[in-house]
Amino acid sequence: MANANVYTAALMEHNAHPDYKFELTDFTHEHEGINPSCGDEMVLRLRLSADGETIEEAAFTGQGCAVSQASADIMAELITGETVEEAKRLSELFIRMIQGEELTEEEQEDLDEAYELESISRMPARVKCAELAWRTLDGMI
Repeated sequence: MANANVYTAALMEHNAHPDYKFELTDFTHEHEGINPSCGDEMVLRLRLSADGETIEEAAFTGQGCAVSQASADIMAELITGETVEEAKRLSELFIRMIQGEELTEEEQEDLDEAYELESISRMPARVKCAELAWRTLDGMI
C-alpha cells in the first residue's frame, strides 16, 4: 500500500525543485487549467513532434498548492518523450487512481513516480489539486 501521508518525498521534491516549471517558448500546444475550488491555476505547454505524434517537451507555469505543483511536474516528466496516445493512457490511469480505483501492479509501474500520489485519493479535498495538470492535458490532447 502506498504511503498514507500525502506529502511524500516525491511530492515535496517536485514542489520544491520542479524541473518542468518554466516558460516553454517553442510550444505547439497550450492549454490553461484552473481549479476554482481553491484557486490553483496553470498553463500547460507542449511541443509535439512534426508529425504530431510525440511529446518532445512539456512544461508548465502557474501557481497553486504543493499538491497541484508537484503533480504537474511529475506529469510533465512522465509524458515527455511519450506518444500522445501513451500520454492519454497515462492520464486516464492517473485519474482512475486519484479517484480511488485500484490499479494493477503493471499500471502502477507505468505511472512511475505519479503513483506515489495515490494516497491523495483518500483526501477528497486534495483530489482536484492532484488532477489539475492531468485534466489540463486531457483538455489539450
